[in-house]
Amino acid sequence: MFDTVEKVSRGLAEQCYIATDEISTVLFLAEKLGKPLLAEGPAGVGKTELAKAWALASNRELVRLQCYEGLDESKALYEWEYAKQMLYTQLLRDKLSDVLSDTKSLSEATDRLANEEDVFFSERFLLPRPLLRAINNDRPTVLLIDEIDRADAEFEAFLLEVLSDFQVSIPEIGTIVAKQRPTVFLTSNNTRELSEALKRRCLYLYIDYPDAEEELRIVQLKVPELAPRLARQAVELVQSLRQMDLRKNPSVSETLDWARALVTLNTKNLDAAVLDNTLTVLLKYETDVERARRMLKKQQGDNGNGRTYR
Repeated sequence: MFDTVEKVSRGLAEQCYIATDEISTVLFLAEKLGKPLLAEGPAGVGKTELAKAWALASNRELVRLQCYEGLDESKALYEWEYAKQMLYTQLLRDKLSDVLSDTKSLSEATDRLANEEDVFFSERFLLPRPLLRAINNDRPTVLLIDEIDRADAEFEAFLLEVLSDFQVSIPEIGTIVAKQRPTVFLTSNNTRELSEALKRRCLYLYIDYPDAEEELRIVQLKVPELAPRLARQAVELVQSLRQMDLRKNPSVSETLDWARALVTLNTKNLDAAVLDNTLTVLLKYETDVERARRMLKKQQGDNGNGRTYR
């Protein structure tokens, strides 16, 4: 279906994701080579959205594992539903008594009970977490391992084993091999350095902030109600903010939030009042807001009107 890079680009575009040639090429190669795709870059530039868009474009189920500090194997792979096991044990107590009634010794009873272990240690009591759901899924799957840099190095090491073989061993059940090898996306905001071993197993893609024309296309696609002139002004302002020494640059998702806010406020011009009242949609630290306000006042003064951002 997606046998060329151009078809990958068109498939993503149909899901309202504007991909650069590099993004489409690396995604195409990841599919053809069967390799996980590791997308790094600032928060809010569309790394997670790429996986979501590809799942829709390729008609696959999306399974998402959100990483965080302290994430371990049991939370990512599977857990036993012990409460359910106990309930079954209580309900089957009389039946267990019948099974063990003619045993002559504790050893014989234990051996007979061991023959019934499959009743209590089976997949009916297994609570699958995202990794196991993706491996055990009958449907073609996109597995999104989001913000892998937030997880601990120990979890990253465990993940290497899963990504190498796409199978997991459960002592009470056995080895579960992937029914269909999922397409894997890993995202990282680059808050810590990932291991060379993980990067070696993946195709690498760095997604940065878009340039002005790319961001304008994104705004026009996602927020078509915003007037073209106002959309260009908004994008130019965001681009200028990213050139400042801010604690946190506005992301593409925040640009879109701001564009929707301008539509909601029925804004006609980016005048001083609008900018002053809506800057916090873009900037999330008071020091950044104050620095941006000083820059805008200077620019408005340079424009000679003191009212509208040009």
